[in-house]
Amino acid sequence: MLSYQHAFHAGNLADVHKHTILADVLAYLALKDKPISYIETHAGRALYDLSGDEAQKTQEAAGGVARLEDALPSDHPYRQTLARIRKEHGAHAYPGSPLIAKALLRPTDTVHLSELHPQEHAALRNTIRGANIYNRDGFETAISLCPPMPRRGLLLCDPSWEIKDDYSYLPKFFGQIAQKWNVGILALWYPILTSAAHKPMIKSLEQKFPDALKSEVRFPPVREGHRMVGSGMFLVNPPYGLSDKVKKIEAIFARL
Repeated sequence: MLSYQHAFHAGNLADVHKHTILADVLAYLALKDKPISYIETHAGRALYDLSGDEAQKTQEAAGGVARLEDALPSDHPYRQTLARIRKEHGAHAYPGSPLIAKALLRPTDTVHLSELHPQEHAALRNTIRGANIYNRDGFETAISLCPPMPRRGLLLCDPSWEIKDDYSYLPKFFGQIAQKWNVGILALWYPILTSAAHKPMIKSLEQKFPDALKSEVRFPPVREGHRMVGSGMFLVNPPYGLSDKVKKIEAIFARL
């Protein structure tokens, strides 16, 4: 069983990058009355306590959401979701991507969340209501669900990256999903490490999907010896206008 626990990293700079883009995509999809499908391959526990021992040990949220939230427009869907979650769960609550999705989607939308880790899966079930939740491999879940009904929608893939084969498997996985679900928005979050392990994967993805949108931001390591120095999002079938929104997010990070 993988050991990754996102509670140590919730609300860090990579989360802010990922979640602002996710919120922009979901808000765009919700503009139309047509229902959508939301699929997440590695959901996590959905709700995090930034005053908890894990978050306090790393202090990553202090340099992430606490630092950048006010730099976003007050009407940005990410900021609005943060305010809503804090009102419901307390001042130190931080939403993971499943809870952001539930906050921005409608009762007519269909949500599929997969989480293999038993403790994270149990916490996810306790937090999220009105969703289809699976305790199984997220890649297998997504392949079995696609094409979903409704066909309009978004898949978010955010693995732990503890398995080195993920880097070589992801282009193949996205190719399979796109073949089955050619109208779906497919989003991949990936870490930018000092080893640049992501580069061959992204090159392969760009060859498969030349019209995709790639967003990468850089930032200093959170502590000495930490290998992550940036965050990336790769989106197949990006919605109209997202490129301009992403540039504004990237500009905020550039001022760090």
